[in-house]
Amino acid sequence: MSSIPIFRDRTDAGERLAEVIFSDFSQMDLTTEWVLKPIVYGLPRGGLPVAVPVAHKLACSLSVIVAKKITLLDNPELALGAVTTDGSVVWSKHKPRNLQFQQTLIEKAQQKAKSQLESLSGGKPKISPLGSLVILIDDGIATGMTMMAALKSIKSQKPNAVWICAPVAPSELIKPLGECCDRLIILETPHPFLSVSRFYAEFTQVKIEVALACLQQQVEWLS
Repeated sequence: MSSIPIFRDRTDAGERLAEVIFSDFSQMDLTTEWVLKPIVYGLPRGGLPVAVPVAHKLACSLSVIVAKKITLLDNPELALGAVTTDGSVVWSKHKPRNLQFQQTLIEKAQQKAKSQLESLSGGKPKISPLGSLVILIDDGIATGMTMMAALKSIKSQKPNAVWICAPVAPSELIKPLGECCDRLIILETPHPFLSVSRFYAEFTQVKIEVALACLQQQVEWLS
């Protein structure tokens, strides 16, 4: 098992991802109106430092969509599913059968999502994905739960197309992710996967102040 990291940090991963996304973007028919309106959405908090270089490269708005894992108190690492602030839910194979218990878990995770979104609202631009090309970005995809919940939420807002992009993900997720979006860009699919963090030399927790600064920085850069 290799212990050599693939990326220096999230900024390095974002810069590499930006180059690939920009290459794909440049090959599209840029006379099509919706292609000229890309919006990059980072999944906080770790996805935002990765998303900044992409938004810079495309010279477009950077926003945020919050999805939280649905877990049990005694096993927070097991993702039962995920939910966004607007209540878009996806479940894994571990979905509880009891409907009342499901709702309790959803409400708990949704409240966490709403709290995080509120803390980032000061930097979130007032834009809509309606009719746009949406690019969803995270620092890595492990189970796919939060990304799928974010995708479900964004699709309900009727964008013209949605791309899912991340520096790293397990190879077994490539097919299911690719089937539910318009384009999937994953830089690396190492095996064994284990966790996103092992592929970064530096993978410290992104503080809310840093995530907020990422959003504010792009607003200022575009103004």
